[in-house]
Amino acid sequence: MTKEDHTIPSIPTILNKRTTQRFSPKTRILFSYLAMLLGAFSIAVSFNLFLLPNRIASGGVSGISIILNTLTQIPPAYTQWALNIPLFIAGVLVLGKQFGIKTAVGSIVLPLFVLLTQHWTPPTQDPLLAALYGGLGVGLGLGLVFRGRGSTGGLDVAAQIIHRVMGIRLGLAVAAMDGLVILSAGLFISAENALYALIGLFATSKTIDIIQSGFQTSKAAFIISKHPDRVSDTILHELDRGLTRLQGVGGYTGDDRPVLLTVVGQNEVVRLKLLVRDADPEAFVIITDAAEVLGEGFHDDRDKL
Repeated sequence: MTKEDHTIPSIPTILNKRTTQRFSPKTRILFSYLAMLLGAFSIAVSFNLFLLPNRIASGGVSGISIILNTLTQIPPAYTQWALNIPLFIAGVLVLGKQFGIKTAVGSIVLPLFVLLTQHWTPPTQDPLLAALYGGLGVGLGLGLVFRGRGSTGGLDVAAQIIHRVMGIRLGLAVAAMDGLVILSAGLFISAENALYALIGLFATSKTIDIIQSGFQTSKAAFIISKHPDRVSDTILHELDRGLTRLQGVGGYTGDDRPVLLTVVGQNEVVRLKLLVRDADPEAFVIITDAAEVLGEGFHDDRDKL
C-alpha cells in the first residue's frame, strides 16, 4: 500500500532500508547463526534452571528427556542427542536435504548447551513460576532460532515426516506430538506437572509470536463510504497513511460500494476514526487487528537475517 508517486518515504523507512542494504549476504548469514546459537543457549538455560528441576515436560524432545531422567536418571543431554540425531537422519532421507546445516547445528548444539549448563543453580522451586519463566525462555530461544531461519530438530522433524508420509496436517501432527509428551508426563510424573506443562507450552507459543511479530500491533481499517474520494484525501493528507481502494457491491441494493483499506498504528486509531467521521459521518468503519505489517511506512526486518 503506497500513496501517489510524489510521496516522500518516512524517515524510519529510509533508515531501515539503509540498514538493510548495509549488510552483505555473508554478514546476514553470520547473524542468522548467531541468532541460532543465542536461541539454543536461551532454551538450554531455561531448561536447566526452570523446567528440569521442577519436572515440567512441556512437549518436544526436551520433555521426553525430562521424563526419562525422572525414571532412569539418564542425563537429559544424552537423551536429546540420542533422539535428535536419528530424527535428523530420518528427516533427510524422507524429506530431502532442505533441512541443511542449520537443522544439524540445532540438533547437536542445543543438547551441548544443556550439558554445559546442567549444574547451574535453579532460582525457584515454585512450579508455576518455573512453568511461566521456563516457557518464556524457551519461547525466546525458539523465536531467535526461527528468526535465524533454523530449527532445533526434535519432534518437529517427526511431525513433518508424519505429515509427508500419512498426509496429516502439520499443525495437527505437531500438537499430537506435544500432547503425547505431556500425557506421558501426567502418567509417569504427575497429573499436576502435566498441567504446569500446559502453562509452559502456552507461554512458549505466545513468546514465539512476540519475537516473530514484535510488540507493536497495527490495525487494519475497512471503510465503506458514499464519499470515498473525500475520505481518501483525508487519510492520505491528514493522517499521512496510504490506502487501497477495493471494489465492493452492496448486498441489498446491488450498487457499487468502494471499500477503502488502510493500515495504521495502534496510536493512530482514534485520530483515524475522528477524521473519517468528519469526512463522512455516515461512513461504515471496520477496524481489526493486523498481527504483522511489512512495507513502506512500517518496520520491515525480512532481510536483516
